[in-house]
Amino acid sequence: MAAENRRGAMFRVVVPHQHSRVTYVELFFDLVFVFAVTQISHTLLHHFTPIGAVQVTLLFLAVWWVWVFTAWVTNWLNPELTPVRILLFLMMLGGLVLSTTIPTAFEGRGLWFAIAYVMMQVGRTAFWLVSTPHHWTAVRHNAIRILAWLSTSAVFWILGGLAEGESRLWLWIIALVIEYVSPAARFWIPGLGPSSLEAWAVEGGHMAERCALFIIIALGEAVVVNGATFAELSWTTGIVLAFVSSLVGSIAMWWIYFHKGAEAGSELISTSAESGKLARLAYTYLHMPIVAGIILTAVSDELVLKHPSGHSDLKTILSTIGGPLLFLVGTILFKLSIRGFLQLSHIVGILALLALGLFASELSPLWLSLLTTAILIVVAVWESVSLGSASESHSEATSA
Repeated sequence: MAAENRRGAMFRVVVPHQHSRVTYVELFFDLVFVFAVTQISHTLLHHFTPIGAVQVTLLFLAVWWVWVFTAWVTNWLNPELTPVRILLFLMMLGGLVLSTTIPTAFEGRGLWFAIAYVMMQVGRTAFWLVSTPHHWTAVRHNAIRILAWLSTSAVFWILGGLAEGESRLWLWIIALVIEYVSPAARFWIPGLGPSSLEAWAVEGGHMAERCALFIIIALGEAVVVNGATFAELSWTTGIVLAFVSSLVGSIAMWWIYFHKGAEAGSELISTSAESGKLARLAYTYLHMPIVAGIILTAVSDELVLKHPSGHSDLKTILSTIGGPLLFLVGTILFKLSIRGFLQLSHIVGILALLALGLFASELSPLWLSLLTTAILIVVAVWESVSLGSASESHSEATSA
Protein backbone atom coordinates (compact mmCIF):
# COMPACT_ATOMS: atom_id res chain seq x y z
CA MET A 1 0.00 0.00 0.00
CA ALA A 2 2.81 2.36 0.88
CA ALA A 3 4.64 1.30 -2.27
CA GLU A 4 1.98 3.21 -4.22
CA ASN A 5 3.04 6.47 -2.60
CA ARG A 6 2.47 9.49 -4.78
CA ARG A 7 3.77 13.01 -4.32
CA GLY A 8 1.88 14.75 -1.55
CA ALA A 9 0.71 11.54 0.11
CA MET A 10 1.70 11.11 3.75
CA PHE A 11 2.64 7.44 3.49
CA ARG A 12 6.08 5.90 3.69
CA VAL A 13 7.68 4.87 0.44
CA VAL A 14 8.60 1.22 0.93
CA VAL A 15 11.58 0.12 -1.14
CA PRO A 16 11.75 -3.65 -1.77
CA HIS A 17 14.44 -5.43 0.30
CA GLN A 18 15.15 -2.24 2.25
CA HIS A 19 14.34 -1.83 5.92
CA SER A 20 12.39 1.30 6.92
CA ARG A 21 14.19 2.75 9.93
CA VAL A 22 12.52 3.86 13.13
CA THR A 23 12.58 7.66 13.07
CA TYR A 24 13.78 10.00 15.83
CA VAL A 25 10.28 11.37 16.34
CA GLU A 26 8.98 7.84 16.99
CA LEU A 27 11.69 7.36 19.63
CA PHE A 28 10.75 10.74 21.12
CA PHE A 29 7.10 9.67 21.22
CA ASP A 30 8.06 6.47 23.04
CA LEU A 31 9.53 8.45 25.95
CA VAL A 32 6.00 9.13 27.17
CA PHE A 33 5.54 5.40 27.64
CA VAL A 34 8.58 5.17 29.92
CA PHE A 35 6.51 7.29 32.28
CA ALA A 36 3.41 5.16 31.63
CA VAL A 37 5.25 1.92 32.46
CA THR A 38 6.59 3.50 35.68
CA GLN A 39 3.09 4.59 36.65
CA ILE A 40 1.69 1.10 36.02
CA SER A 41 4.34 -0.66 38.11
CA HIS A 42 4.01 1.81 40.99
CA THR A 43 0.22 1.61 40.90
CA LEU A 44 0.37 -2.18 41.14
CA LEU A 45 2.92 -1.94 43.96
CA HIS A 46 0.52 0.18 46.01
CA HIS A 47 -2.66 -1.69 45.03
CA PHE A 48 -1.49 -5.30 45.15
CA THR A 49 -4.91 -6.82 45.88
CA PRO A 50 -7.14 -9.00 43.66
CA ILE A 51 -9.26 -6.04 42.58
CA GLY A 52 -6.16 -3.85 42.28
CA ALA A 53 -4.52 -6.44 40.02
CA VAL A 54 -7.59 -6.50 37.76
CA GLN A 55 -7.65 -2.71 37.57
CA VAL A 56 -3.92 -2.40 36.83
CA THR A 57 -4.16 -5.15 34.20
CA LEU A 58 -6.92 -3.22 32.47
CA LEU A 59 -4.84 -0.02 32.55
CA PHE A 60 -1.81 -1.87 31.18
CA LEU A 61 -3.87 -3.35 28.34
CA ALA A 62 -5.14 0.14 27.47
CA VAL A 63 -1.62 1.63 27.46
CA TRP A 64 -0.28 -1.22 25.33
CA TRP A 65 -3.18 -0.95 22.88
CA VAL A 66 -2.82 2.77 22.27
CA TRP A 67 0.93 2.35 21.76
CA VAL A 68 0.74 -0.66 19.42
CA PHE A 69 -2.04 0.90 17.31
CA THR A 70 0.17 3.96 16.90
CA ALA A 71 3.06 1.70 15.88
CA TRP A 72 0.85 0.21 13.15
CA VAL A 73 -0.20 3.62 11.83
CA THR A 74 3.36 5.00 11.80
CA ASN A 75 4.39 1.86 9.95
CA TRP A 76 2.28 3.23 7.10
CA LEU A 77 2.42 7.00 7.54
CA ASN A 78 5.73 8.83 7.19
CA PRO A 79 6.80 10.41 10.52
CA GLU A 80 9.37 12.55 8.71
CA LEU A 81 6.54 14.69 7.32
CA THR A 82 5.44 17.66 9.42
CA PRO A 83 1.70 16.80 9.72
CA VAL A 84 2.53 13.29 10.96
CA ARG A 85 5.08 14.70 13.42
CA ILE A 86 2.47 17.11 14.77
CA LEU A 87 0.10 14.14 15.19
CA LEU A 88 2.74 12.34 17.27
CA PHE A 89 3.40 15.45 19.37
CA LEU A 90 -0.33 15.74 20.11
CA MET A 91 -0.35 12.03 20.93
CA MET A 92 2.49 12.71 23.39
CA LEU A 93 0.33 15.29 25.15
CA GLY A 94 -2.52 12.80 25.34
CA GLY A 95 -0.10 10.11 26.54
CA LEU A 96 1.16 12.33 29.36
CA VAL A 97 -2.40 13.01 30.51
CA LEU A 98 -3.15 9.28 30.25
CA SER A 99 -0.02 8.34 32.23
CA THR A 100 -0.57 10.98 34.89
CA THR A 101 -4.08 9.71 35.62
CA ILE A 102 -3.12 6.01 35.90
CA PRO A 103 -2.73 5.95 39.73
CA THR A 104 -6.18 7.51 40.23
CA ALA A 105 -7.97 6.19 37.13
CA PHE A 106 -10.44 4.28 39.33
CA GLU A 107 -10.81 7.18 41.72
CA GLY A 108 -11.08 10.90 40.94
CA ARG A 109 -9.52 11.11 37.48
CA GLY A 110 -11.29 8.33 35.64
CA LEU A 111 -12.97 10.68 33.18
CA TRP A 112 -9.63 12.32 32.35
CA PHE A 113 -8.13 8.89 31.64
CA ALA A 114 -11.06 7.97 29.41
CA ILE A 115 -11.00 11.26 27.48
CA ALA A 116 -7.24 11.07 26.89
CA TYR A 117 -7.48 7.46 25.73
CA VAL A 118 -10.41 8.08 23.39
CA MET A 119 -8.85 11.21 21.91
CA MET A 120 -5.64 9.31 21.16
CA GLN A 121 -7.31 6.27 19.62
CA VAL A 122 -10.07 7.98 17.67
CA GLY A 123 -8.07 11.09 16.77
CA ARG A 124 -5.11 9.15 15.38
CA THR A 125 -7.37 6.91 13.28
CA ALA A 126 -9.34 9.88 11.95
CA PHE A 127 -6.05 11.52 10.93
CA TRP A 128 -5.04 8.34 9.11
CA LEU A 129 -8.38 8.29 7.26
CA VAL A 130 -8.12 11.93 6.22
CA SER A 131 -4.49 11.42 5.12
CA THR A 132 -5.35 8.52 2.82
CA PRO A 133 -5.82 9.44 -0.88
CA HIS A 134 -9.35 8.79 -2.15
CA HIS A 135 -8.20 6.32 -4.79
CA TRP A 136 -6.68 4.03 -2.13
CA THR A 137 -10.03 2.39 -1.51
CA ALA A 138 -8.81 -0.61 0.47
CA VAL A 139 -6.79 1.57 2.86
CA ARG A 140 -9.64 4.02 3.37
CA HIS A 141 -12.04 1.16 4.07
CA ASN A 142 -9.63 -0.21 6.69
CA ALA A 143 -9.45 3.18 8.37
CA ILE A 144 -13.26 3.43 8.35
CA ARG A 145 -13.58 -0.04 9.86
CA ILE A 146 -11.13 0.72 12.69
CA LEU A 147 -12.70 4.12 13.33
CA ALA A 148 -16.11 2.46 13.66
CA TRP A 149 -14.84 -0.09 16.20
CA LEU A 150 -12.90 2.50 18.22
CA SER A 151 -15.84 4.90 18.21
CA THR A 152 -18.04 2.13 19.59
CA SER A 153 -15.63 1.33 22.38
CA ALA A 154 -15.22 5.07 23.06
CA VAL A 155 -18.83 5.20 24.24
CA PHE A 156 -18.04 2.68 26.98
CA TRP A 157 -14.77 4.42 27.92
CA ILE A 158 -16.59 7.72 28.45
CA LEU A 159 -19.53 6.11 30.25
CA GLY A 160 -17.04 4.35 32.50
CA GLY A 161 -15.27 7.62 33.20
CA LEU A 162 -18.58 9.13 34.28
CA ALA A 163 -19.50 6.10 36.40
CA GLU A 164 -17.95 5.11 39.72
CA GLY A 165 -16.70 2.00 41.48
CA GLU A 166 -17.57 -1.38 40.04
CA SER A 167 -19.63 0.12 37.22
CA ARG A 168 -16.55 1.91 35.88
CA LEU A 169 -14.56 -1.32 35.90
CA TRP A 170 -17.22 -3.29 34.01
CA LEU A 171 -17.81 -0.57 31.41
CA TRP A 172 -14.07 -0.31 30.75
CA ILE A 173 -13.78 -4.09 30.49
CA ILE A 174 -16.50 -4.01 27.80
CA ALA A 175 -14.58 -1.26 25.98
CA LEU A 176 -11.34 -3.27 26.05
CA VAL A 177 -13.05 -6.47 24.91
CA ILE A 178 -14.46 -4.61 21.90
CA GLU A 179 -11.00 -3.30 20.98
CA TYR A 180 -9.10 -6.54 21.54
CA VAL A 181 -11.62 -8.63 19.61
CA SER A 182 -11.65 -6.24 16.64
CA PRO A 183 -8.36 -7.31 14.95
CA ALA A 184 -9.31 -11.00 15.30
CA ALA A 185 -12.67 -10.14 13.69
CA ARG A 186 -10.72 -8.29 10.98
CA PHE A 187 -12.70 -5.15 11.89
CA TRP A 188 -15.90 -6.42 10.30
CA ILE A 189 -18.62 -3.79 9.95
CA PRO A 190 -21.95 -3.88 8.09
CA GLY A 191 -21.65 -2.84 4.47
CA LEU A 192 -17.89 -3.20 4.18
CA GLY A 193 -17.48 -6.63 5.76
CA PRO A 194 -14.08 -7.78 7.07
CA SER A 195 -10.76 -6.49 5.83
CA SER A 196 -8.49 -8.78 3.81
CA LEU A 197 -5.18 -9.98 5.23
CA GLU A 198 -3.43 -8.58 2.16
CA ALA A 199 -4.61 -5.10 3.07
CA TRP A 200 -2.74 -5.33 6.39
CA ALA A 201 0.72 -5.77 4.92
CA VAL A 202 3.37 -3.99 7.01
CA GLU A 203 7.03 -3.13 6.64
CA GLY A 204 8.13 -6.04 8.81
CA GLY A 205 11.54 -4.83 9.90
CA HIS A 206 10.08 -1.56 11.16
CA MET A 207 7.29 -3.29 13.10
CA ALA A 208 9.73 -5.74 14.72
CA GLU A 209 12.06 -2.91 15.72
CA ARG A 210 9.22 -0.82 17.18
CA CYS A 211 8.07 -3.66 19.44
CA ALA A 212 11.65 -4.49 20.42
CA LEU A 213 12.05 -0.87 21.49
CA PHE A 214 9.03 -1.18 23.78
CA ILE A 215 10.77 -4.14 25.45
CA ILE A 216 13.78 -1.85 25.95
CA ILE A 217 11.45 0.76 27.47
CA ALA A 218 10.10 -1.74 30.00
CA LEU A 219 13.55 -3.13 30.88
CA GLY A 220 15.05 0.35 31.07
CA GLU A 221 12.29 1.55 33.40
CA ALA A 222 13.01 -1.37 35.73
CA VAL A 223 16.74 -0.60 35.79
CA VAL A 224 16.18 3.12 36.46
CA VAL A 225 13.65 2.53 39.25
CA ASN A 226 15.86 -0.10 40.89
CA GLY A 227 18.84 2.23 40.74
CA ALA A 228 16.86 5.08 42.30
CA THR A 229 15.53 2.79 45.06
CA PHE A 230 18.99 1.34 45.75
CA ALA A 231 20.50 4.83 46.05
CA GLU A 232 18.07 5.71 48.86
CA LEU A 233 18.74 2.60 50.96
CA SER A 234 21.51 1.65 53.40
CA TRP A 235 23.90 -0.61 51.51
CA THR A 236 23.79 -3.77 53.58
CA THR A 237 24.97 -7.10 52.17
CA GLY A 238 21.39 -8.25 51.56
CA ILE A 239 20.39 -5.07 49.76
CA VAL A 240 23.52 -5.09 47.58
CA LEU A 241 22.86 -8.72 46.61
CA ALA A 242 19.21 -7.90 45.87
CA PHE A 243 20.30 -5.01 43.62
CA VAL A 244 22.77 -7.21 41.75
CA SER A 245 20.13 -9.93 41.38
CA SER A 246 17.63 -7.46 39.90
CA LEU A 247 20.17 -6.11 37.41
CA VAL A 248 21.36 -9.58 36.35
CA GLY A 249 17.72 -10.66 36.01
CA SER A 250 17.05 -7.75 33.65
CA ILE A 251 20.15 -8.63 31.64
CA ALA A 252 18.98 -12.27 31.40
CA MET A 253 15.57 -11.11 30.15
CA TRP A 254 17.26 -8.92 27.57
CA TRP A 255 19.40 -11.87 26.46
CA ILE A 256 16.43 -14.23 26.18
CA TYR A 257 14.47 -11.80 24.03
CA PHE A 258 17.18 -10.11 21.94
CA HIS A 259 20.04 -12.58 21.50
CA LYS A 260 18.16 -14.84 19.07
CA GLY A 261 14.42 -14.16 19.13
CA ALA A 262 14.23 -10.50 18.11
CA GLU A 263 16.50 -10.94 15.10
CA ALA A 264 14.73 -14.11 13.96
CA GLY A 265 11.36 -12.37 14.22
CA SER A 266 12.59 -9.37 12.24
CA GLU A 267 14.00 -11.57 9.46
CA LEU A 268 10.82 -13.66 9.20
CA ILE A 269 8.32 -10.80 9.14
CA SER A 270 10.49 -8.85 6.68
CA THR A 271 10.21 -11.65 4.12
CA SER A 272 6.78 -13.03 4.99
CA ALA A 273 4.02 -12.94 2.39
CA GLU A 274 1.56 -12.57 5.30
CA SER A 275 3.36 -9.84 7.25
CA GLY A 276 0.10 -8.37 8.54
CA LYS A 277 -1.08 -11.69 9.96
CA LEU A 278 2.27 -12.30 11.66
CA ALA A 279 2.39 -8.74 13.01
CA ARG A 280 -1.09 -9.15 14.49
CA LEU A 281 -0.24 -12.42 16.28
CA ALA A 282 3.45 -12.16 17.19
CA TYR A 283 3.77 -8.44 17.83
CA THR A 284 0.31 -7.10 18.66
CA TYR A 285 -0.92 -9.91 20.96
CA LEU A 286 2.04 -12.07 22.04
CA HIS A 287 4.24 -9.18 23.14
CA MET A 288 1.72 -8.25 25.85
CA PRO A 289 2.70 -11.01 28.33
CA ILE A 290 6.39 -10.26 27.68
CA VAL A 291 5.98 -6.60 28.66
CA ALA A 292 3.61 -7.46 31.52
CA GLY A 293 6.17 -9.93 32.88
CA ILE A 294 8.89 -7.27 32.88
CA ILE A 295 6.61 -4.80 34.68
CA LEU A 296 5.63 -7.38 37.31
CA THR A 297 9.30 -8.26 37.82
CA ALA A 298 10.05 -4.57 38.40
CA VAL A 299 7.46 -4.61 41.20
CA SER A 300 9.21 -7.63 42.70
CA ASP A 301 12.63 -5.97 42.46
CA GLU A 302 11.45 -2.99 44.49
CA LEU A 303 9.82 -5.21 47.11
CA VAL A 304 12.96 -7.33 47.50
CA LEU A 305 15.27 -4.32 47.61
CA LYS A 306 13.33 -2.79 50.48
CA HIS A 307 12.77 -6.05 52.40
CA PRO A 308 15.36 -8.69 51.42
CA SER A 309 15.19 -10.72 54.65
CA GLY A 310 12.48 -12.68 56.47
CA HIS A 311 9.89 -14.98 54.91
CA SER A 312 8.39 -14.02 51.56
CA ASP A 313 4.79 -12.82 51.72
CA LEU A 314 2.19 -13.54 49.03
CA LYS A 315 2.79 -10.22 47.25
CA THR A 316 6.52 -10.92 46.95
CA ILE A 317 5.97 -14.53 45.83
CA LEU A 318 3.42 -13.65 43.15
CA SER A 319 5.54 -10.84 41.70
CA THR A 320 8.95 -12.54 41.97
CA ILE A 321 7.81 -15.79 40.37
CA GLY A 322 4.92 -14.43 38.32
CA GLY A 323 6.99 -11.79 36.51
CA PRO A 324 9.59 -14.17 35.00
CA LEU A 325 6.84 -16.74 34.42
CA LEU A 326 4.74 -14.32 32.36
CA PHE A 327 7.86 -13.23 30.50
CA LEU A 328 8.86 -16.80 29.59
CA VAL A 329 5.31 -17.71 28.55
CA GLY A 330 5.22 -14.68 26.28
CA THR A 331 8.65 -15.33 24.76
CA ILE A 332 8.02 -19.04 24.15
CA LEU A 333 4.77 -18.24 22.33
CA PHE A 334 6.43 -15.43 20.38
CA LYS A 335 9.28 -17.72 19.32
CA LEU A 336 6.79 -20.49 18.49
CA SER A 337 5.07 -18.11 16.07
CA ILE A 338 8.36 -17.34 14.29
CA ARG A 339 10.20 -20.67 14.58
CA GLY A 340 7.37 -23.17 14.54
CA PHE A 341 8.51 -25.13 17.61
CA LEU A 342 8.48 -24.76 21.39
CA GLN A 343 11.85 -23.84 22.88
CA LEU A 344 12.84 -26.59 25.36
CA SER A 345 14.90 -24.19 27.47
CA HIS A 346 11.83 -22.04 28.02
CA ILE A 347 9.64 -25.03 28.91
CA VAL A 348 12.15 -26.12 31.56
CA GLY A 349 12.37 -22.55 32.87
CA ILE A 350 8.59 -22.32 33.20
CA LEU A 351 8.42 -25.67 35.02
CA ALA A 352 11.27 -24.66 37.33
CA LEU A 353 9.48 -21.44 38.27
CA LEU A 354 6.25 -23.34 38.99
CA ALA A 355 8.19 -25.82 41.14
CA LEU A 356 9.85 -22.95 43.00
CA GLY A 357 6.40 -21.66 43.90
CA LEU A 358 5.71 -24.81 45.93
CA PHE A 359 8.18 -23.85 48.66
CA ALA A 360 8.59 -20.11 48.02
CA SER A 361 6.98 -19.15 51.34
CA GLU A 362 9.87 -20.83 53.17
CA LEU A 363 12.44 -18.65 51.42
CA SER A 364 13.48 -15.07 52.07
CA PRO A 365 12.70 -12.52 49.35
CA LEU A 366 16.43 -12.31 48.57
CA TRP A 367 16.80 -16.06 48.04
CA LEU A 368 13.62 -16.13 45.99
CA SER A 369 15.00 -13.35 43.78
CA LEU A 370 18.38 -15.08 43.42
CA LEU A 371 16.76 -18.36 42.40
CA THR A 372 14.43 -16.81 39.81
CA THR A 373 17.39 -14.91 38.38
CA ALA A 374 19.38 -18.15 38.24
CA ILE A 375 16.53 -19.83 36.32
CA LEU A 376 16.50 -16.98 33.78
CA ILE A 377 20.28 -17.27 33.36
CA VAL A 378 19.99 -21.02 32.72
CA VAL A 379 17.27 -20.41 30.11
CA ALA A 380 19.37 -17.74 28.37
CA VAL A 381 22.54 -19.84 28.30
CA TRP A 382 20.71 -23.03 27.28
CA GLU A 383 18.96 -21.36 24.36
CA SER A 384 22.15 -19.69 23.16
CA VAL A 385 24.12 -22.95 23.27
CA SER A 386 21.38 -25.09 21.70
CA LEU A 387 20.62 -22.69 18.86
CA GLY A 388 24.33 -22.09 18.32
CA SER A 389 24.92 -25.83 17.98
CA ALA A 390 21.95 -26.16 15.63
CA SER A 391 23.30 -23.31 13.49
CA GLU A 392 26.76 -24.94 13.29
CA SER A 393 25.23 -28.32 12.32
CA HIS A 394 23.17 -26.61 9.60
CA SER A 395 26.26 -24.85 8.26
CA GLU A 396 28.22 -28.10 8.17
CA ALA A 397 25.40 -29.88 6.37
CA THR A 398 25.14 -27.06 3.84
CA SER A 399 28.90 -27.13 3.22
CA ALA A 400 28.87 -30.91 2.76
